[in-house]
Amino acid sequence: MVVLGIMFVTLYSGFSSGFAVVQLARENLRATQILQEKMETIRLYTWDQIETPGFIPTNFVDKFYSNGTNGVTGLAYTGRVSIVKAPILETYSNELKRVTIDLEWVSADVLRRRQMQTYVTRHGLQNYIY
Repeated sequence: MVVLGIMFVTLYSGFSSGFAVVQLARENLRATQILQEKMETIRLYTWDQIETPGFIPTNFVDKFYSNGTNGVTGLAYTGRVSIVKAPILETYSNELKRVTIDLEWVSADVLRRRQMQTYVTRHGLQNYIY
């Protein structure tokens, strides 16, 4: 009975930690998808739109399992977009912006964070790369 009890406890802890790892991987993948979606949206804006204050929302909330099941609404990812002058001293520094997207969510009572950055130029990359 003792051996059977130890096997049962070991099997239960293995399954529960396995499910926790899979859940965390899903949350990380969803965070990456949200960041990538926001970055791809930034690529569609013109320079004038990026330069216009308030055109791009600085804060957003995205849901994971937004429909929910049994009354559970799922995770809420809270994000922040910041667009600042690029920290370079080259001659075209006025035509380059750094876009940073920060994402936070709480999972298993732990605050998790991800961040993605890119640069946007006035005339696109084709004028700077030959």
